[in-house]
Amino acid sequence: MMDLIPAPRRVTRDTSDTGNARNTQDSPDPGVRGRLDADTRLEAGPGTEGVARWLRATVGAATGLPLPGHGHGGSRIRLAVDPALPPEGYRLSLGGPDRLIAGGSAAGVFWGAQTLRQLLGPDAFRRAPVRPGRHWDLPEITVEDEPRFHWRGLLLDVARHFMPKEGVLRYLDLMAAHKLNVFHFHLTDDQGWRVEIRRHPRLTAIGSWRPRTKFGHRASPLWDERPHGGFYTQDDIREIVAYAAERHITVVPEIDVPGHSQAAIAAYPELGNTDVPSARAEEGGGLAVWDTWGISPHVLAPTEDTLRFYEGVFEEVLELFPSEFVHVGGDECLKDEWRASPAAQARMRELGLADEDELQSWFIGHFDRWLSARGRRLIGWDEILEGGLAPGAAVSSWRGRSGGIAAARAGHDVVMCPEQHVYLDHRQHDGPDEPVPIGYVRTLEDVYRFEPVPSELTPAQARHVLGAQANLWTEATEDHARVDYQAFPRLAAFAEVVWSGLPAPAERDFAGFERRMAGHYGRLDALGVGYRPPSGPRPWQRRPGVLGRPIDGPPPNR
Repeated sequence: MMDLIPAPRRVTRDTSDTGNARNTQDSPDPGVRGRLDADTRLEAGPGTEGVARWLRATVGAATGLPLPGHGHGGSRIRLAVDPALPPEGYRLSLGGPDRLIAGGSAAGVFWGAQTLRQLLGPDAFRRAPVRPGRHWDLPEITVEDEPRFHWRGLLLDVARHFMPKEGVLRYLDLMAAHKLNVFHFHLTDDQGWRVEIRRHPRLTAIGSWRPRTKFGHRASPLWDERPHGGFYTQDDIREIVAYAAERHITVVPEIDVPGHSQAAIAAYPELGNTDVPSARAEEGGGLAVWDTWGISPHVLAPTEDTLRFYEGVFEEVLELFPSEFVHVGGDECLKDEWRASPAAQARMRELGLADEDELQSWFIGHFDRWLSARGRRLIGWDEILEGGLAPGAAVSSWRGRSGGIAAARAGHDVVMCPEQHVYLDHRQHDGPDEPVPIGYVRTLEDVYRFEPVPSELTPAQARHVLGAQANLWTEATEDHARVDYQAFPRLAAFAEVVWSGLPAPAERDFAGFERRMAGHYGRLDALGVGYRPPSGPRPWQRRPGVLGRPIDGPPPNR
């Protein structure tokens, strides 16, 4: 099936310009070839103008071909919306001089254009021609394709280690090249606040910087003594959201509440449980942005002032992000401060709550109602199921499959992202050269055999599985090279899982996937991706002597 990734559902060889075809899905020979040249036109039908701009800016730049919209003679590529196709489905017809990329929407046309780019070869992924004047040949085939899931996501944690804007835009391009369409933007945590909120300027003036950073796992004795931080201005966010939209990617922001909030409390101490002595100060001075990893005990106080503060935060977030879903975190909220706080205990009695778990549920429920009143939907980590959840809320199932199963059975939409299977910060091999080894061994094949829909669900319940996402947390991933190493090539396997209609995990052709990856590595090289080679890390990718937290044995199947 050539080396397309993700694998399309159907590939046929065109034997004439009229569209007679035969199946070539299992044939290594894609048939006779057509050619793109300086006379090839790119004609954009209504609704496809953005795809045409993208093709000229990327494929045009890489090939050196002008791809004009009008002209006489020569071949042409037509872009068209065909409502008879699924919304994100496409049909790429390359037989003869009149080539067509049709999609059920502009998104479908865009995914078809991504396939066209792959068929041109690795050099089509460069930013300028490396062999001026070369011929650009295409197989005379038809590709018919559509995605398995609506939600095909990647979470990128920019709170633990900040990624400058250019790096985020680069990852949006890498997502688009793999037909991923949801970017989960983890913007706040104990170790940093990364989005400008104009009514609360100290969130970035104070909360976006920490004085030093733990290097490796939190048990490591090593520190990077340089200050670390950064944030995105509101115009940066608008640019990121617009750039993503041009690539048919939705950006889902995450503002973590009520736990993982030490950076916000460092900036505005009144957000914390100030009647608890340990909440007011740490050794050596006032509460600061956290410089190590783990779960901070410092959580938001359950007061009306805290709710009003975060309503103001979310008002600005909604202005910046048009996404249907807004992620509120809701995970790993330690309750010790609430137990020790007379004010929190009085609040629980006032609200008629039985325990601190119900207090957390009350906190999340408030923002569920607040977002719903503004036409948005709350999504949070699977802890938000504890204590009850409003019908419109969705769940990110991270602690395994059980949260997703429970949510789907209760009628909630689910995004499957179990840490045991698709956390890309987990190590890829058990060898001694694996840099800062974290968690379970999750090989390329392990990710390829991940199944997002639990077999325990009935067909009706399974319809609540919106899709899946791979999560990349950055405690031990200090720069874009380390992010690349952890993400690739496993993100390519994940992309195929969520796009292609694959059989049951045990029946998947991993050997065939590896053969196609042999060609795909050339595309990643052209894009400058510092992936983990199949033979193991390169010398400069290793981190000898930096302590990780490897977990032995296979991950639990829960």
